Amino acid sequence: MVLFINSEYNFDGLFSFPTFTFIYHLSLMRTIKGPGIFLAQFIGDKPPFNDLKSICQWASDLGFVSIQMPTMDSRFIDLKLAADSKTYADELKGTVNSFGLEISELSTHLQGHLVAVHPAYDALFDGFAPTELQNNPKERTAWAIHQLKLAAKASQNLGLSAHATFSGSLLWHTFHPWPQRPPGLVEEGFKELAKRWLPILDAFDDAGVDLCYEIHPGEDLFDGITYEMFLEAADNHPRACILYDPSHFVLQQLDYIQYIDFYHEKIRAFHVKDAEFNPTGSQGTFGGYQSWADRAGRYRSPGDGQVDFKTIFSKLAQYDYPGWAVMEWECCIKHPEVGAAEGAAFIKNHIIPVTDKAFDDFAATHQNKEVNRKILGLG
Repeated sequence: MVLFINSEYNFDGLFSFPTFTFIYHLSLMRTIKGPGIFLAQFIGDKPPFNDLKSICQWASDLGFVSIQMPTMDSRFIDLKLAADSKTYADELKGTVNSFGLEISELSTHLQGHLVAVHPAYDALFDGFAPTELQNNPKERTAWAIHQLKLAAKASQNLGLSAHATFSGSLLWHTFHPWPQRPPGLVEEGFKELAKRWLPILDAFDDAGVDLCYEIHPGEDLFDGITYEMFLEAADNHPRACILYDPSHFVLQQLDYIQYIDFYHEKIRAFHVKDAEFNPTGSQGTFGGYQSWADRAGRYRSPGDGQVDFKTIFSKLAQYDYPGWAVMEWECCIKHPEVGAAEGAAFIKNHIIPVTDKAFDDFAATHQNKEVNRKILGLG
């Protein structure tokens, strides 16, 4: 058994994880699965991106072995049918498998955000909802919650162990407040957010699936402390897990490597997305309202930014991360199809096939208690 001791930290009474992490024999480590690709940024109206079979053939030809599937486009999945019919789920899974691919996770990023929308953003987020629910925030929220519950059952029918989503936000407009936030505002916001998510988390628990929040600016869960605050408000629900995407932490200037040390036990999904932060004398983390290409912080294709993926893959392997490495393409410079072609090889080259033995096993000796005591000078 090997003992790793994490850095000490204190969040003034907020939920904190144990600082001692035990990793047992090397043979228990798992090789990260991948490469996978998140389809959301590639789906379109032209072949091969306009139907499931064509996009699966495209992804397979590039060297991907899994797809993370959005659930808002019926050309790719009928979410309600996948939840209601194991036969349909098996057929869907079989179609994907026929191209040498697996489904890594389903995604409800858009529906997840609609679980909690501040009224100031209603007009912007109405586009995520069906037309008949627009201009009706109450019904839109109810629809979103139902969508997440369907996703839990669909994930179960597909034999998946994790699901990707967003938390939504009631507090984001106060993250850099002026005037100052009144006492109790943040606590009330997380209390309401947890109230909306707890029935969904219970549905995922019933389905045996981890619900992985992508920790993301614009969501109320945007860093480590906000995740902890939500977890505390949600009674430390065991299914409230993390989708780890280091690119969002580069833009926040957060230590994305230490983040893994702190939260590895909760990381159950992983987006391989690069980013860079190049502040100037005229702009920094907030970006000056500029387009993505002109911001100090911007997303890049894997390998084109500043993210230390070599260390990330090593950390995740060390901590026995059980899931997939999934490319998400959001580069503001490179063409998406070029980024996808390069991304498959990039992930494959970073996945570490874990060892099942120690490097010094050749020098191992077989001792017993008596010999051990003698080595210690105890006679």
